[in-house]
Amino acid sequence: MAAKTVSQLVQMLERGEITSVEIVTEYLKAIDEHKDLNAYITVTHETALQQAKESDMRRKEGKPKSKFDGIPIAIKDNICTKGVLTTCASGILQNFIPPYSATAYQKLLDAGFILLGKTNLDEFAMGSTTETSFFGPTKNPVDTTKVPGGSSGGSAAAVAADMAPVALGSDTGGSIRQPASFCGVVGIKPTYGRVSRYGLVAFASSLDQIGTFAHTVKDAASVLAVISGIDERDATSINKPVDFDSTTVTGNIKGLRIGVPREYFNGVNEAIVTAVKDVLKKLESQGAVIREISLQYTDYAVPIYYLIATAEASSNLARYDGVRYGYRSKNIQKLNDLYVKTRQEGFGKEVKRRIILGTFALSSGYYDAYYLKALKGRRLIIDDFTKAFSQCDCIVAPVTTTTAFGIGEKISDPLSLYMADILTIQANLAGIPGLSVPVAKDAHGLPIGVQIMAQHFNEKVMLNVAQAVEECVTL
Repeated sequence: MAAKTVSQLVQMLERGEITSVEIVTEYLKAIDEHKDLNAYITVTHETALQQAKESDMRRKEGKPKSKFDGIPIAIKDNICTKGVLTTCASGILQNFIPPYSATAYQKLLDAGFILLGKTNLDEFAMGSTTETSFFGPTKNPVDTTKVPGGSSGGSAAAVAADMAPVALGSDTGGSIRQPASFCGVVGIKPTYGRVSRYGLVAFASSLDQIGTFAHTVKDAASVLAVISGIDERDATSINKPVDFDSTTVTGNIKGLRIGVPREYFNGVNEAIVTAVKDVLKKLESQGAVIREISLQYTDYAVPIYYLIATAEASSNLARYDGVRYGYRSKNIQKLNDLYVKTRQEGFGKEVKRRIILGTFALSSGYYDAYYLKALKGRRLIIDDFTKAFSQCDCIVAPVTTTTAFGIGEKISDPLSLYMADILTIQANLAGIPGLSVPVAKDAHGLPIGVQIMAQHFNEKVMLNVAQAVEECVTL
């Protein structure tokens, strides 16, 4: 089966041209053929085929759960799937099978989606390359010597290599948009509160958000619409109508005001700058109004983000103590050994680094100087975006400062990796939606994405701009 979009597969199923079993079989075959990419941690062969048989029976009886009944999907391995291994790519959860499902995953099941497997990620979603995974790094399908980005590198690689037509990821500081850009697929981070975080294993609770990967804007939007909505089990989910899906994504941007932040082009690779500027010219030719804006606190975003994110991580990861679930050290002589040795042996280097940083920021005598000050800085960034959106309807900018870099190239330089997140983390700090859509390739054939951001719960406008971009570029 040649590469197909979700919408194409839906049409084929509705016309009876193909069965879900045939679709799932082809994707499972592709997963086996691309094992070297290490995109999946767990592949649910038997379960997927059984679910596909049940889906085909429902369609035969004229009772599909939704138009998506029988469509396969990949899920990032920090999203709980009842009865299916959920590891967060960490040694401390290497054998954890959750007794419940995340709300986002349950909504997919209720719509008839079929789980192909759980995708690789940076351990506990802490990283930008998928190299910190306990199960080894994922390779970029475009160039296997390069990283796929992170932390949702497995999901991005799975879609890019046609090992899944669509996938879920999570985005705490760019973990959907950056790998989407590196792998040449569409990746959406919705507004904070748009999708329930219930069942998403927490990294930084005020920043984490589940989103989608797909080959097209419409596919990513339609699956995002399925998982969106209020959830009584998540106090941070917000009761806002889901006013978008594939039918609302028209690409009509006539008269739309597009803001271009001047600070987002500092230190950015020449090929990326050129690609973004070319896209802006094409959008202008379609009737959009392009205007330069300023996001003056951009340079402060990295320290603000890494103080808040690590502080929340140190708190969230305190639960992994070897007592209730997950890995427990066998070399225990006294109670203190249970905590110290379990965490020492179970966590990887990057996770330990962030726990230490966060614990320090929250410690007595340093709380006001670091964490509290970072929260005040976050408020300034939120106000910065509020001011910007009074001048424009959406923002278009680069996703990353470079295209995909080599595996092993930056992993020993954490500060360099942290700085690489400078163009994506502000959307998380402000809680606004953002996405990456592929627009070009550099001289080495590596994908380049353009980032589009909009006001809170204004995914509809953001998706229309993304559709306009998709329609005007030739890859």
